[in-house]
Amino acid sequence: MKSPLFRYVGLLVVLTSPAWAQQNYSTDNTRVELASLRQDVLLLTQRVGELTMTVEQLNRDNNTLQGKLGQSLVTVEQLNAAVADMNRTIQGALADQKRETLAQVGGQMERLARQTQAAIDAVAKNQATRPVVQTAFTEEFPKEGINYTVQPGDTLAVIARKNNAKLKDIINANKIADQSKIMVGQTLFIPQGK
Repeated sequence: MKSPLFRYVGLLVVLTSPAWAQQNYSTDNTRVELASLRQDVLLLTQRVGELTMTVEQLNRDNNTLQGKLGQSLVTVEQLNAAVADMNRTIQGALADQKRETLAQVGGQMERLARQTQAAIDAVAKNQATRPVVQTAFTEEFPKEGINYTVQPGDTLAVIARKNNAKLKDIINANKIADQSKIMVGQTLFIPQGK
């Protein structure tokens, strides 16, 4: 079946033929119309030729592209398989890295545990060999004095100097077994303190 364009061109050729024009029209107007129709037919014929050439070129280009695509195109299945392989590789690498990291952390924890145990053993050994200090507190200190609140940076010696008191009296009055154990905010009785 011919396209409408070919039927139109065929009709124009019949209408513009001199025999048909002489049979049906004889005036000058009809000749002008016929000349115009002939010009239109020639332009249409030329355009149809150009379009035919364009279609042929497009077909050639299409065939070339199909040939190239057929050689280099990857199917969806191939692409999915490649992605799956890549995922497996990445998962394997991550698992290896995780195992390696856990092994390193485990080794560090073992070393730290050994060091901690050694420190605990050393402290226990020092505690065991440390002589027991028995402090005998006496009641030989003045019974009059002041209350003093321990401040940051205070030691018993500093407190004794500040209050013009004897260190031994402060220790006996407050029954302090370890001089390093006084705490900020603690209240002490200072015999004969100012």
